[in-house]
Amino acid sequence: MGLSKEHLLARLKELQIDFSQYDHPVVLTVEAQAKYVGHLGGGLSKNLFLKDKKSRFYIVSALADTKVDLKVLSVRLGLGKGGLRMAPEESLGEILQVPLGCVTPLSLVNESACNVSLLLDQKFKSQEFCFFHPLSNDMSISLTTNGLDKFLKSIKRDPSYVDLEANPSVGKDQPPDLASLVPSSSVVLADPPETAASSKDCTENTVSVGNKSTKSTVSTSKPSINAKKAQDKPANITDVGKMVDDLLDSTSLLVLKEITEENIKEHGEELGELLSKKIKNQLAAELHNTIMIFKNTAYTEGFHAGMHCHPKRS
Repeated sequence: MGLSKEHLLARLKELQIDFSQYDHPVVLTVEAQAKYVGHLGGGLSKNLFLKDKKSRFYIVSALADTKVDLKVLSVRLGLGKGGLRMAPEESLGEILQVPLGCVTPLSLVNESACNVSLLLDQKFKSQEFCFFHPLSNDMSISLTTNGLDKFLKSIKRDPSYVDLEANPSVGKDQPPDLASLVPSSSVVLADPPETAASSKDCTENTVSVGNKSTKSTVSTSKPSINAKKAQDKPANITDVGKMVDDLLDSTSLLVLKEITEENIKEHGEELGELLSKKIKNQLAAELHNTIMIFKNTAYTEGFHAGMHCHPKRS
């Protein structure tokens, strides 16, 4: 278990970091959060939890109206155009130890996130204060950049503020400008049924809060073959039609592969039931991963989608 909201708030007070807290119902989008704290004048933050092809993880924390192009950001990190994607939801629990909708720079307080890279929007510095969820999305707290920096330095993080909307040229004579922010090691997620072991880089650690301590670990068990294949596939989350076509093609290929004369003779009328089970088993991981990525993206892009797709309320 990671630190609780109460432990985090206690730690901020212990560090003498000024903040104001605002309780509200659970919110999953920036647009929903804005209904409760948007009138207070601070900057609203959107937070993306990303991974690359080598299972290295990143948090990109930006103002709600900052445009973050993952293809451009991926090139700037030296990962190529398709190097970044939304991290699967299970990694929220294993690495950040927070539920969906609670990703913020504050979630790096858990030692299990020691290998997660953090990119902060330089526009934060133009705000008097910004709002972040304190490990729980039923509350927002306001922090100045000085307060955020002080917190990050307390967990041995050097804050890196980046112009997330920049698109500098990258080539032979112009190396990726953000390459230094790529994590030095990867994290392997465990299969859900198995017990997680401690990682080599993030062994069991203790985070002190007042007179109490909380232990947390990162697992290193290898993922199942099906889950790994699903995670390694780049997800085209902007083209729903193509996503559906790809899933239907996968299903059709699997069906045609199994309907052979030999299988018909061997299984007879039971072939349909056996084929149904096989399709379910083989496609479950791929469907789960695709839908989770789609769900996470819908969350992170919800604010802008809501602003563009819904008429203004009076």
